[in-house]
Amino acid sequence: MPDSLTLREIKARPVVLKLKRPVVARIVTISEWPLVLIDLVTEEGIVGRGYLEPYIVKSLRYLVPVLHDLGELLRGRSVAPVELFEAARKSLHFVGYEGLSMIAASGLDMAAWDALAKAANKPLCVLLGATVGAVRSYNSNGLWLKEPAAVAADALELRDEGGFSALKLRLGRSDPREDLTTLDAVRKAVGDRMHLMVDYNQGLNLAEAIERCHTIDDYGLDWIEEPVVYDNLDGHARLAAELKTPIQIGENFYGPREMHKAIARKACDLVMPDFMRIGGVTGWMRAAAIAGAAGIPISTHLYPEVAAHVMRATETAHWLEWQDWADPILERPYEIKDGLLHIPDTPGVGLEWNEAAVAAHLASV
Repeated sequence: MPDSLTLREIKARPVVLKLKRPVVARIVTISEWPLVLIDLVTEEGIVGRGYLEPYIVKSLRYLVPVLHDLGELLRGRSVAPVELFEAARKSLHFVGYEGLSMIAASGLDMAAWDALAKAANKPLCVLLGATVGAVRSYNSNGLWLKEPAAVAADALELRDEGGFSALKLRLGRSDPREDLTTLDAVRKAVGDRMHLMVDYNQGLNLAEAIERCHTIDDYGLDWIEEPVVYDNLDGHARLAAELKTPIQIGENFYGPREMHKAIARKACDLVMPDFMRIGGVTGWMRAAAIAGAAGIPISTHLYPEVAAHVMRATETAHWLEWQDWADPILERPYEIKDGLLHIPDTPGVGLEWNEAAVAAHLASV
C-alpha cells in the first residue's frame, strides 16, 4: 500500500431515494431523501468514499458544485484529513463556517479519512486507535406523528428489525394528550424493559416545552430531544435544570466549539452531534474529546457506518442512532443484530456503492 496519498479529484453525485417510512414531524414532512455520494479519487488509485444527507432535495444543486470546487482547489495536496478540512473551511471563510460551508467540508473529511484508512489497510476504527467490534444502537427508522395504534404497531416492527432494545419516537402533536396516548400505547406494546427516547424536533416554544416536558417527566424516558429550536440554549438550560429526564441536543452543532458553548451554559445533559455539521470525523473526534472532558455521554446522529467506527474510539460513547436510509445505494449494508451494529473487518469505513441503484436514483441539479 502507498505511504502517502495525493488528491486527484472529488466526484460528487446527487441521489434521491424514497423513504419507506416518511418523516412526519412537527416542523416538516419528508418523503424523498437526498444524498450526495462523494468519491475522493487519489493519484495512487485509492478512492475514499462518504456521503451527505442534507434533508432538502434542492440543497443538492448547491452542495455538488461546492464539492467539485473543493476538488479543484485541493488537487495535488496530500490526503491528510485534518489539513484538508482546515483548507476547505478557510476557503469558505468569508461566507461563514456554518451551513453549507461546514456540510461540504464535512463530506470531504469523511471521504478523506476513508481513503487514509484504506491506504493503511485498516478499518477506520483501528486507524483511530480502537478495535473492530459492535456498537450499541437504537432504531430511529420510524415512529413519526401518526395515530397511536399505528405508532405502537410500528414500534413492534422496528424492534424486530434488528433485535433492538431501544427505540426513538417523535412527539409534538397539536393536542398534547395524543402524545401521551401514543407514549402509553408504545410502552404497552414493547414492554417496560425497552429503552425509549423522544424527540420534539424543535417543534415547541418554551412555554409549551415547559408544560409538556414536565408532563412526561415520570415516563422513564432515556432522554427528551430538542424540545425547542436548536439555538435557544437558554431555553434548553432551563429545561435541563428543571427536569429529571435528561435533555439531549446536538445534531445542529456546527463545529465542536458550538458543543462546548452548549455544555458550558448547561443547556443539555447529553449531546449527539451530526457528522455533516460537526465536521466529519475530524470534527467528531474534537467534539468527543470535549464531551469526554466534561463527562457527558455522546451519541451519534445519522451516518451509522462512519458513526460506528468513531464510537469505538470515543470515551463517553452512549448510543448510535440506527437509520437505514442510505442502504438502497450501498453494495453491502452493515449488519444489525441484537441491537448492535457490526463493523465489517475491511479497510476504511466499508462503503461501496451499488452502481445500478445509484444510476436508478440519480437526480439532476
